[in-house]
Amino acid sequence: MSDFVNSGWSWFVGGVTALSMVWCLWLLLVASRRKVMGDDNSTGHVWDDDIIELNNPLPRWWMVLFVVTVFGGAAYLALYPGLGSHGGQLGWTSEREYQEEQAKARRDMAAQYAPFAGQPANVVASNAAAMGIGQRLFLNNCAACHGSDARGSKGFPNLTDADWLYGGSPETIEETIRKGRQGAMPAIGAAVGSGTDVANLANYVLSLSGSPHDWTKAMNGKDKFGVCAGCHGAGGKGNPALGAPNLTDKVWLHGWGEQAIVTMINQGKTNVMPAHESRLTDEQIKVLSAYVWSLSNSSAASGK
Repeated sequence: MSDFVNSGWSWFVGGVTALSMVWCLWLLLVASRRKVMGDDNSTGHVWDDDIIELNNPLPRWWMVLFVVTVFGGAAYLALYPGLGSHGGQLGWTSEREYQEEQAKARRDMAAQYAPFAGQPANVVASNAAAMGIGQRLFLNNCAACHGSDARGSKGFPNLTDADWLYGGSPETIEETIRKGRQGAMPAIGAAVGSGTDVANLANYVLSLSGSPHDWTKAMNGKDKFGVCAGCHGAGGKGNPALGAPNLTDKVWLHGWGEQAIVTMINQGKTNVMPAHESRLTDEQIKVLSAYVWSLSNSSAASGK
């Protein structure tokens, strides 16, 4: 594919385009000078005994319009991109137009977000107008993964409970929205040992939250938990600094049960929360952060 960025392709495209326009004018000139082929102004072609093809000249208005179109196209290619790599005399680019439109949109929105500037999340969350804006931002930017009700699904966190991988403070939520997150659970099956060892460890993990498990397997797998303790902690309570889940609650992001945990141990998992700082303005991120925070802090958000 590197051949297509060679400057020769630009000359090829530009040359073909220019020759095509010249050819159109030449074709019109030839057609306008074509002489009548017979005394009866016909081409000599007859169908069904009485249908005669005539050789009438093109209407003058059509010829003028054709020429204007060709020269109009040439003027456009001189002013705007389109003739190979030629950028056009006006220097127009779709990227700059997009940036100008975004800048205008941000200026227009500034007044709408001005009343919430500098206010803490709990104050913004108690403002009905702000939460209406926050809900629309959530539906447009977050609902595709977390659901319109923000309760998530397998692999996508529930934002309405108090279980947070990286912490649930307004500042942390804002950082997550702004910068995104990438959490990785490495495949550690080989480090744990045999398939039996992995199954035993899975049952021990289930025992940490009081979930149904095989007690004998759990006791045999307790010593293997040291492989996991580096991220999840010796007690399995997780580590928000790493985004390591708390294994002592009953919240299972990627599925529950022995087989689900065995698969996680053997195969690992990588989750990505995309960054939104290039998509949303600072004002939008602050209002959206307050809205997300309010979903799991309804009492504090309402001021009760």
